[in-house]
Formats: sequence, structure tokens, C-alpha cells
Amino acid sequence: MEKWIVSSSPHLREGRSTQGIMRDVLIALLPAAAAAGILFGPRALLLIALCVASCVAAEWVCRRVMKRENTISDLSAAVTGMLLAFNLPVGLHPLMAVFGCVVAIVVVKQMFGGIGQNFVNPALTARIVLMTSFPSPMSSWVQPFAYLDGSDAVTAASPLGILKESAGAGLPGYLDLFLGARPGCLGETCALALLLGGVYLVARRVIHPAVPLTYLAVAAALSALAGRDVLTELMTGGLLLGAIFMATDYTTTPVTLKGRVIFAAGCGVLTMLIRLFGSLPEGVSFSIILMNLLVPYLEKWTRPRPFGAQKEGRGRAG
Repeated sequence: MEKWIVSSSPHLREGRSTQGIMRDVLIALLPAAAAAGILFGPRALLLIALCVASCVAAEWVCRRVMKRENTISDLSAAVTGMLLAFNLPVGLHPLMAVFGCVVAIVVVKQMFGGIGQNFVNPALTARIVLMTSFPSPMSSWVQPFAYLDGSDAVTAASPLGILKESAGAGLPGYLDLFLGARPGCLGETCALALLLGGVYLVARRVIHPAVPLTYLAVAAALSALAGRDVLTELMTGGLLLGAIFMATDYTTTPVTLKGRVIFAAGCGVLTMLIRLFGSLPEGVSFSIILMNLLVPYLEKWTRPRPFGAQKEGRGRAG
């Protein structure tokens, strides 16, 4: 006799695992990692490797101390390490980078229960901690290709810093911004590499295109309203990196599509408000973290009503 399994909805079955999703994210990050190596030299690749190794080691040790099943095989710690490295300048002291990795994995992720339990993005939170703890090293930028002539210790102003201080005089051209030939964090400079990674994630259905597109569209609209150069705003700072790889994080963004769109729009608004009126030239990290805190409310407000359920206050008259 044939047996049928009866269960409540949803009935969708997905064969994708956490490890598979994280592997796709790592693959999508490879073009930006390669671009960082080309633009900033071997030090960039060593810093990326150090952050990945430190995050994996921190998770392994933390899970052992907490006497929990180890989860380094799901590759989420490796993704956090690479994303954190992408938010760091090439000249940052290695011990500072390791400190950021410990904050991201131990404090932000594991102390709240591990993967899927943290309520803010670990890599961005660690970056903010590093920015407030070591403001000077975290804002010391190196010119691309400076390592070729041995002058990679010479600092330069980032494009957002130029916009903030001199209203755009001396900004790199569009092609330089697109290819990454400008000072900045390791993984944020090359727009081409980030877009390639984003296309891969959308093609693999790891992320929904509505989130990065909404984020970028809102930022572009506010840039135009403020009289700023839209393409320059989109290709400077960590806007593309944040929109593609940070605002799409499964754990710290709403589960509903409507909630994600509102989340992304809020990120775009906050990013531009900080860029235009804040004391800091960049606002991506703070905007995403602030919107992370609103995720429970966004999910509550955008949660679909079950079929047949009545709204509160509209019950049947007795």
C-alpha cells in the first residue's frame, strides 16, 4: 500500500546546504581578492589569508571551549574572514586584524549562539570596533601599485575623503574607479570585480537582485538630488561591497522580500545621509548595522497573513 506524507506548509524542499551557499560566496569574492592582490600587492593577499585563518581558528577554539559541535566545515567563518579583510586597509597591523577577527567570530557570532543567531553582521561590526579603537591605522590608505616601486608606506586620500574635504577636486576618473585604481580598503576598490561576484551570486540564486539594486538605486537617487556625481558615489567607498555582499546576508536581513526591499532602501538612505551630513566620509558599515537592528520589526510588519486568518479586531460577531 502506497504511503503519503501529510505535513503543513511550506512544502518547498531545497537541496542546498549552508556549506554550498558559503562556497558560492567565497567563489564570488575571488575576483575582488585577485584585484586586491594586483592593486595592493602580496601584503593584501597575506592580510586576506590571515583574516580567514584567524576567523576559522577563533571559531574552532570557541566551539571547543563552549563544548559545542564544531562548525568550521560550513565555511561561514572563512566568509566572515574574507569580508572583514575586504573592509581593511592594506597597511593595517596584523595584530589589529586578528583582534577584529576575534571580535567578529567570538563576540558577535558565537556568544549569540553561532551561525544564524547573530543579529548584526559580524564583519561590519568588527570593522566598526577597529575604526573606533584604531582610527588612524584604519584610515591610512595606500595608492594602488605603490608596492611596485617600494613606496607602499606612503598614504593617500580616499575618493570619499577628497569629496568630503575638497568637494571632488582631484578625484580619479570613471575608468580608474571601475577598475579599482584608487586608494581604499582591500575589497572595495575594484567595481568590476564586485559586479562580477554579484552576477555570479544572482545566477546561482544565492542572493535576490532586488536587495543590491534597491540599495544602489536609493543611493543614486539621493546622490542626484544632492547634486553629487552619481557614478562616482556608486563606485567609491564600500557601497558596492556592502550592497552585494553585506546587505544580502541571510542571518541579519529580513526573510520576506518586501522586508528586504525596505531594509535595502533604509541602508541607501542612511548611507547617503552619513556621507552628506556626517563627520565620517563613509556610511555603509553604520547604515547596514543600524538596519540590522530593525530586522525583527521589518519581519513583523511584512509577514504575510496566513490563508484564512483574520486581522486583529475583525473577528466574527458573536
